[in-house]
Amino acid sequence: MSRGEIVYDKIHFRHDPKWSSRLGPADGDGLLVCVACVIEMIESEEVASVRKSFALSGISGVLKCSPGALRELLRQDHGVSMRFITSLLGMHHTVEDPATLEKGHQVLVKLLLELQSEVSFRFVLDEIHKQLSDQLSVKGFLPTFNLLGTLLEAVPSVAHSLVTQYVPLLEHLCSALLYPDDALKASSLHVWLKLYGTAGGSAAQSVPIAIRDRVCILLLQTLANAGSPQLVNNCVGLLWLLVQLRETVSVLMNSPDNQVMCNENQIIHTNNSQILSQNQEQQSLDHCLLPLILKQLLLSGDEMLQVTSAKCIASVLVHSPSQYSTPFIKADVPEFLFDRLASTNNEVLLWSAYSCLVLLTEDPLFFTQCHSVYGIESLVRSLEETLRLSNLEVQKQGLLLLTQILERQPPNVRLFPSGPGFVAVSEAVIAGVSSSCMLVATQGASAASALFRLDHQSRPVQYRELEKLVEAITNRFSELPLLSPSHLRSNRSLKRSGPNCQASRSEGFLLQALVCFQAACRLAEECASEPVLKENTFTAPSKQSHAQDSLESLCYCLLHCCDSIWIPTIIRMCEHAPSAQILQYFYFILSSQFTLLPSLMPVFANKLASSGFYRLALENKGILCAGNRNPKLNASCCGFLQKLSMCLLSKSDPASGFYKYDVEEVENLLLYNLPSLCCRLSDWPSLLCEAPGLQLCEYKGQRATQYCLVIVLHLALQQGDRLLPDQIVFSSVLWMLCSVQEQGSCALPRSVLRSALYLLAMTQDKSRNLNGAPLNCISKALSSCQSFSSLYIHHPAFLHFICRYPELAEKFGPLVLELWLTKQAQHTDEGQTMADIQEKGEKIKSHADERQDKVPDTETMELVTLIEKYPAVIVTLLDMICTREAPLAERALGVLEVFLRGQSDYEVDLCAQLGPALLQALQRLSVENVGHGLGQGRNEQGNSLPLVLRLLCVTQASDPPSSSSYSKMDGVHFKLLYHVSNIAGRLKPTNKESLLPALSYLYCCLSMSPAYCTDRAVSMLLSNSGLMNQLQTVLSSSSSTYTAPSLSPSACSFSALLCYIHLLLSSLITLQRVHSAQVHKSISWSLDTAVQRLLLQKRNTDDLLLAKYVVCQPWSRFLLYFLLSSGESCLLHPAILRLITLLLQHSSTVVLWEPDLLQVMEAVERRGVKEFSQEAAQALRLLLTQIQNSVLQTPPTEEHKQRARTMMEALGPHATSKSCTPCQPSKILRVGDVSICLSDFTLKAG
Repeated sequence: MSRGEIVYDKIHFRHDPKWSSRLGPADGDGLLVCVACVIEMIESEEVASVRKSFALSGISGVLKCSPGALRELLRQDHGVSMRFITSLLGMHHTVEDPATLEKGHQVLVKLLLELQSEVSFRFVLDEIHKQLSDQLSVKGFLPTFNLLGTLLEAVPSVAHSLVTQYVPLLEHLCSALLYPDDALKASSLHVWLKLYGTAGGSAAQSVPIAIRDRVCILLLQTLANAGSPQLVNNCVGLLWLLVQLRETVSVLMNSPDNQVMCNENQIIHTNNSQILSQNQEQQSLDHCLLPLILKQLLLSGDEMLQVTSAKCIASVLVHSPSQYSTPFIKADVPEFLFDRLASTNNEVLLWSAYSCLVLLTEDPLFFTQCHSVYGIESLVRSLEETLRLSNLEVQKQGLLLLTQILERQPPNVRLFPSGPGFVAVSEAVIAGVSSSCMLVATQGASAASALFRLDHQSRPVQYRELEKLVEAITNRFSELPLLSPSHLRSNRSLKRSGPNCQASRSEGFLLQALVCFQAACRLAEECASEPVLKENTFTAPSKQSHAQDSLESLCYCLLHCCDSIWIPTIIRMCEHAPSAQILQYFYFILSSQFTLLPSLMPVFANKLASSGFYRLALENKGILCAGNRNPKLNASCCGFLQKLSMCLLSKSDPASGFYKYDVEEVENLLLYNLPSLCCRLSDWPSLLCEAPGLQLCEYKGQRATQYCLVIVLHLALQQGDRLLPDQIVFSSVLWMLCSVQEQGSCALPRSVLRSALYLLAMTQDKSRNLNGAPLNCISKALSSCQSFSSLYIHHPAFLHFICRYPELAEKFGPLVLELWLTKQAQHTDEGQTMADIQEKGEKIKSHADERQDKVPDTETMELVTLIEKYPAVIVTLLDMICTREAPLAERALGVLEVFLRGQSDYEVDLCAQLGPALLQALQRLSVENVGHGLGQGRNEQGNSLPLVLRLLCVTQASDPPSSSSYSKMDGVHFKLLYHVSNIAGRLKPTNKESLLPALSYLYCCLSMSPAYCTDRAVSMLLSNSGLMNQLQTVLSSSSSTYTAPSLSPSACSFSALLCYIHLLLSSLITLQRVHSAQVHKSISWSLDTAVQRLLLQKRNTDDLLLAKYVVCQPWSRFLLYFLLSSGESCLLHPAILRLITLLLQHSSTVVLWEPDLLQVMEAVERRGVKEFSQEAAQALRLLLTQIQNSVLQTPPTEEHKQRARTMMEALGPHATSKSCTPCQPSKILRVGDVSICLSDFTLKAG
């Protein structure tokens, strides 16, 4: 037999040539093969194993290189084919060399595959079965098992025939596992491995139950005693296949362990006979052998065995965690799994161990035996390493395990008693949340949610770590994709596409992040309720000063994240496609904020309400909760609306008028009716106008629902959120009020009536005027309340609503105005601080100068606007001045003063209309003060006389120059003059509060009226002995008690009084000469005292302005020097600026550019023209104009001229912005407490 042929020369000559052929490639360079020679060589015991091996190798090569060639040769005679197969099977008896046997097995299998004959396969199985049956020793099974294993491996379809038609052969496979030969056992297990590993598992399902159960028990026995690596690997491989089948798992887990005993090295098998006899019995799980075996595999040094062991454990537990977890836990398998986590980076082992532990955590026994406490540190260390790997599935599984442990850990056993442990797990969770994979980040957020449990917090609580967790989750929001409208419209298709699409992953993360944030808010609430945690008593002394590691800091973090990130993100993502689940958590989070930082909640509530959150929450309820859908979302929305509403009420300004009872009433109405309010806003009008049935409960029913609607509309509109059009709100609320009165069953709750009035007032401008029954209904509703102040609403619209209708204004107008002025005073008092108090001397001096320049407050201007629209309000305010207490009367007077002084285009007859009312008031005061002394008044009302006199002066100063009032001195004006002169004569000299306005009125009447109209007035005044005596008394007092100038209030008032007396006497003297009026009483006046006051009292500018011809006096330069030295407040007074203008106009040599005018300009630049009143700005404009037109002794430089032009440009828009129409020039200049007729400053030529 040569290298190129398989022919045995000794016997080849007697073989038919037809069994010889050159087999090989098509090029003809093949191998000469004689099938008959090959068969005889295999069958002959005389042929050496080497020759047999060579022949088998050749045949194997032919089968491999020339498919089909040998098959064609054998087709000549079927008997030869079967003999060839038989001879190969017979090698088991004739050949002992394992290598040759292995080649024989390979040739046989390839031959069977070549022939592709069912008969051949069946023949081989029959022969194998026969060989095993005829075998006297089990040890001889090894070659046959090896062949069977090779056959099953090459032809998996044989497995089904084997398990269904050759059951006795399976019995032989089981018997081999009882023989103490590891090679035989390994071979047998290899066959079973191939049987159960058949694709589709059809063969495994067909194995007889008895055989199957016997294999399971014998496998455990074999694995428990396995010594060789091959046997162990085959056992573990088969075990992995078996644990994937529910039926075999039941057998494996119920196999008892009382047949084996363990020592420190191995598990020793005992009592084999009992295994065979009890293989059908279910044993107690408490004595299960499989967990012990798998635990031993975990202890091995082979990672592959450890991986398979973990996978087997997981596979067993998947079938029934509740049934099978207990044996593994009692066998301390979790402990060994945790140890493997801490000592490996193998991703498969990590994933398998994580999966096992996840399933084991479903059993409470896992926690009662403290496996979680034992393994948490190992798990955290493992997670730190896992999150650095690239396998995302392993990361997810590890975080899932952490989540399960954190969620199911009993509260009474802490996992993180100290700070470092909590910090470590927190860092691991943050790493998970920060993962680039959204699915991993979602699982990290789930772990963070569980970590926010109160019982997981260390002592002291690591508030800074909690903040980091919140911030880490919040920072991921910027990565969430903004869904386009097309994506939103196809939301259903997105959900059908499964959890792997980007939109679905983003929504999943957002939802889990909301759950986490909710847990953080709940934790903050729980910590706030426990003083020990709130104060963090156990914080180290070195950290006590760190404000960042505090509960307050955590609450600020939650509020900031909610306000700046969460709210915009949720609103953006739910704008077009709202998610009930997302919104449910969202509204709960918003509700939680109201308990975390109560001091900031008023601002937060106002921001939410003004941003449309009433509308948002109500629309979400209407869309998603109608028809009893999404009850959790409905409850969350109602809770948020309740918290928002009560915060707006309880923390609102006291002027809002809500009392404690009202707040409780509103709270109950919202509590009982918001849940049922699940309709769209467009349906609200029909609800408000629906006639309710009988109201059986105060806070429930259709009427209570209407009340709830009114309150919500009120609170939303109060923050600028108009839920319904104004016309609809007005008509609906009005209908409800009338319906309640018509029904007459019960009175309208006060809080609801206030809300209804607010809505009517705020929506009146776009609605029709009321008359008849509706107006009467409102009047009755207002009258039904015992305390009108409890219904009062401090808003201009309410003022206008009451004053708009005479029926309401007559009855409730005085009450509304009085409450408005009272609330105004409260606001003013609350705004005062110690910073408003300046040095006493400068304060007193500048107060009189700046009083007229002060801009009225907004509330005063609202009343001014009300007066312009409804003039009848003036009479009401005048009545307050005369009849109310001093503070209220003062405020009413202040309003009328602002109104009268600010009028430039009012009707000319306005002051004429006020005259009779003022005359009547003076007459009444004169009568009421008889016996009390003028100016004393009644204690309960205060002294209203000075207020009426001041109003009279303001009316006089506001009378336009075109009025005919001053063209004649008769009628009402003469009567007023008469009464005021009598009052002035009867007042005590010390009563400067009343004397000042009285003398001011008398002086201005004479000065402002033409000379030909004042004959009766002068005669009447000169004949009034009381008045003359009063003037003499004050003048005498000033001469005898004159001292150095003082800045005290009393000194300033006395100075003003002297000014008026001098002015009045001047006018009387002038007019007496004109009319030759009779003088009944003379008055003595010291000229020396007057000059002394004029020259020495340099800071008292009121006296200096009384000199009619000061410009022409030689001492005018001296006067100017003292004025410029009196301080900036005096220097920039409008009167002083006018005086300098006059000096420039008529005596340019008196005023120098430097230092006089330069000093004025520097003072203006320091203050800024924007701080000037309109009067001061006009005076400055006149001065600058005069500077440009004057020729100064020392001309200004170009720089100075540019500065003056710059001031003029700055004054341009500022001076004209107050009014679009030119104001008529006033006849009276107000300087401090003194009113001076401008005609007294007229300069006459010559």
